[in-house]
Amino acid sequence: MAVSISFSLPHPSFLISGSSFFPNSTISRYLFLNPRPSCRSHPQFSCPVRAIRTAMEHSHAAAAVEGSNLPAMKLLFVEMGVGYDQHGQDITVAAMRACRDAISSNSIPAFRRGSIPGVTFGQMKLIIRLGVPHSLQQSLDIDRVKSIFPYGEIINVEVVDGGMICSSGVLVEEMGDKNEDCYIVNAAVYVGY
Repeated sequence: MAVSISFSLPHPSFLISGSSFFPNSTISRYLFLNPRPSCRSHPQFSCPVRAIRTAMEHSHAAAAVEGSNLPAMKLLFVEMGVGYDQHGQDITVAAMRACRDAISSNSIPAFRRGSIPGVTFGQMKLIIRLGVPHSLQQSLDIDRVKSIFPYGEIINVEVVDGGMICSSGVLVEEMGDKNEDCYIVNAAVYVGY
């Protein structure tokens, strides 16, 4: 099922008034007065945006991640994070930080409180997908990464090409640096049952 969504924003000069940039009252008035804005009035913004599946259809998809051979589960939500190791050049540290970043701002009371009929806390499943620079993937310690997750059965950890190696701008031998490289890892944590 395809869903078309159209939207527009007021011209930027309309939003700038006085000394305050994007005042809440201006935005609120615009949204209130224009409940069904149209893209046709602002050629700067492309339209329409198309959704391939509705949220309900996606949550009942057989696989957590389309286009991959990950184990099937009922997907509830996806947590995303990024992790860095600026000093020490340890890709596992960057991956652990990415996973911690993904899960650190969330609470999942539904599993403990029985909010999902017929699903118990012990049935929570996790799939972890890590974007790691290709040249560092062999150095990644998956068991250390898994230790970040306090609960949930980890049914798969997938490592794909991603992340980045860039310069931190400084070599600090006292912090274990071998060079100026900074390692960056992206994480997506799929939570379901």
